[in-house]
Amino acid sequence: MSQLEIKDLHISIGEKPIVKGMNLTIKQGEVHAIMGPNGTGKSTLAKAIAGHPDYTITSGDVLVDGQSILSMEVDERARAGLFLAFQYPSEVPGVSIANFLRAAVQARMAEGEELDATGYYKKLYAKMDLLKIDRKFTSRSVNEGFSGGEKKRCEILQMAMLEPKFSIMDETDSGLDIDALRIVSEGVNALRGATLGVLLITHYQRLLNYIVPDYVHVMYDGRIVKSGDKSLALELEEKGYDWVKKELAKA
Repeated sequence: MSQLEIKDLHISIGEKPIVKGMNLTIKQGEVHAIMGPNGTGKSTLAKAIAGHPDYTITSGDVLVDGQSILSMEVDERARAGLFLAFQYPSEVPGVSIANFLRAAVQARMAEGEELDATGYYKKLYAKMDLLKIDRKFTSRSVNEGFSGGEKKRCEILQMAMLEPKFSIMDETDSGLDIDALRIVSEGVNALRGATLGVLLITHYQRLLNYIVPDYVHVMYDGRIVKSGDKSLALELEEKGYDWVKKELAKA
């Protein structure tokens, strides 16, 4: 069983420390949710793990199956089994979803190995059927003119096709109305299983009504300060984050 380990991770933007000693282990088959107020480092964590150049890891490590990924380029991290679902997915005008996904799948194959077109479309349509996505969707340009829900649905389809070991979902519920949230959550739940570990980053408990996590973590001031099961998310929804801050002040 694969695992993603975050060990005493410190991340800065410029000279400003944001993440200040993050520790977390995620195994395939587990869903972990990170919650916390704005500015605590949740999205910084996600982007730094994926290899975004604006974020500097000053100390600590991130390992997939015991191997550090910090010296890897972004594409190498993806090949190692990581997937990042963005909070605000970008548009790619003029590139159809089918061609975009085909290029992404081809890029993860060994050098010299060619993707079989028939097999690719068979898999693509099977994944679309699983996620209840109309097949006409693949002819549209990536995210161009898409609603918030359609953009997130496109990302779930990417995740389904790339079959990562670990998916980091950065505020997947951002900008979604209740119907879009339900549809996207159904897609994530359809992909849950023993070969996928998920890290959900969210502000709100409402997402966790649909994607029920195995573990919930509270992030504050750049580190995890409290962990529990799904009941912790309900407690945060009821009380907010002030009670966590007060507990920390007493410690």
